[in-house]
Amino acid sequence: MHLAYPAVLSALLFCTGLYGVLARRNAILVLMSVELMLNAVNLNLVAFDVWLSRAAEETLHSGQALTLFTIAIAAAEIGIGLAIVLAVHRNRGTSDIDKLRDTAEGHEPDGSDPDTPATGTAAEKAEATA
Repeated sequence: MHLAYPAVLSALLFCTGLYGVLARRNAILVLMSVELMLNAVNLNLVAFDVWLSRAAEETLHSGQALTLFTIAIAAAEIGIGLAIVLAVHRNRGTSDIDKLRDTAEGHEPDGSDPDTPATGTAAEKAEATA
């Protein structure tokens, strides 16, 4: 088999994953797109390992060993990423990436600045309850 077939398939997988990362707003779909990109890299590693081992007649298979490490890192990444997304979804009620900036420390969700004093009826309500 030629090296071009897995290379083209890998490029298509990587481009699909990149489009998913850039276009999606759901955090779980973004994580799935990152996994697609990692699988494209794994496919390239194995394809080039087979191609180079046929050319050099070596039995080291370093591309396949790197693929195993990449799979292990991807599994850890998806486990931690999914745990973070589920925690955010439980606290915020959404997994929309645009709304995750509200989780920044000191950011008020209503858009007001926490350093400026509140004026009007909201300030009077705050003073009445304190």
